[in-house]
Amino acid sequence: MPKIILIGASHKTAPVELREKLSFSQEQIETALEFIKQDSGIKEGLVFSTCNRLEFLYIPKNSDVNNIDRVDAVLAFISELKQLPVSEFKPSLYIHTDDDAIRHLFCVAASLDSMVVGEPQILGQVKKAYKTALRVGTTGVLLNRLMHKSFSVAKRVRKQTGIGDNAVSISYAAIELAHKIFADLATKSVMLIGAGEMAELAVEHLMTHQVEKIVVANRTFKNALELARKFNGQAVQYEERESVLADVDIIISSTGATDYVLTRDQVKGIMKKRQHKTLFFIDIAVPRDIDPRINKISNVYVYDIDDLRNIVETNISQRAQETIMAQRFVEEALLAFRRWLDELAVVPTIKAINRKMTDIVNLECEKTLAGLRHLSKDDVESIRRMTKAIASRAIHDPILFLRNTGDHRDDSLYLNIARQLFNLDIPDHNY
Repeated sequence: MPKIILIGASHKTAPVELREKLSFSQEQIETALEFIKQDSGIKEGLVFSTCNRLEFLYIPKNSDVNNIDRVDAVLAFISELKQLPVSEFKPSLYIHTDDDAIRHLFCVAASLDSMVVGEPQILGQVKKAYKTALRVGTTGVLLNRLMHKSFSVAKRVRKQTGIGDNAVSISYAAIELAHKIFADLATKSVMLIGAGEMAELAVEHLMTHQVEKIVVANRTFKNALELARKFNGQAVQYEERESVLADVDIIISSTGATDYVLTRDQVKGIMKKRQHKTLFFIDIAVPRDIDPRINKISNVYVYDIDDLRNIVETNISQRAQETIMAQRFVEEALLAFRRWLDELAVVPTIKAINRKMTDIVNLECEKTLAGLRHLSKDDVESIRRMTKAIASRAIHDPILFLRNTGDHRDDSLYLNIARQLFNLDIPDHNY
């Protein structure tokens, strides 16, 4: 049976400082694939690197008796490429084999192993890693099938569970709320007050929904200009923030102020100019920037950091329930792939039995026919067909038994017995 090895380090096992050192650039990934291609002990492989993980997935040839799994060779390559002693990163590695490696890959592709479970970007990153390996030529029958199976299980998890439905970060939760208040964000304008990291991240999420306009107000106008350029927006003086309320729909505030930057009276006065159109405040500051009494004004909504945290905690709890179903899909996919692997391992044995029986039949038939020269050409062909049919029928039941692999039997045991019975010499790695 072919062996599957996965060596990796992720946010679960390695601190960010080490992950930064282990991170592979695209050029280094291609260098690693060339190493896999040239290594005489590796049959197939690919390399996957993101900010949160580095993983080598490969199939050893089993021909190198000194280092049959090539783990030491892979670690030595990483050490040399990244100029890191093996002792510095080896304690943070996980090494999975066979079913554990397959299960881990499926969980990674389905975003069950991500820092934020259910995030959608990971599948695209896995596909990119596979396409690179495909282009370099380091994948074959087994990895091609395995990777496509990982894509299908990820798609099933995404479609049949709600694992990616609900926001599990403060910034995502803010945008989720904005979606509920405004059906179409593409027609809305946003004002960012201050330059807090979470507020900036929320604006980045809003930009993916193609909001109409971004306005930035900051105590330091230079910082407002720099941030506005980042979002192709407009910078205004901090003192203009009240008048800008007349022209925007969403306000994201994250300053270091000790008092409210917008009060109830300021907002109430501006609502007439707005003709009472809906206004939505996202207050991500601690202490709060937005006067909570603003929430009592008609058509005005204020959510602070605690509101957003409550949404996130509820969503995390819901996502945990969806993860249970997703894990079941992973296990089903693992069993299906294992069945395919078992069938794959049976094929060389069946071919060898067929080959051996055909050779025996042909040899004995021709020896017999050599002494029967009085037979007509048609009689000779009839005898040849008959002997082939007898051979085929003789091995039909054993081959049928080998093909019918099952979940509750040790198929490798029966394969070995079949090889011994027919005196075959077929290496396990020949698939």
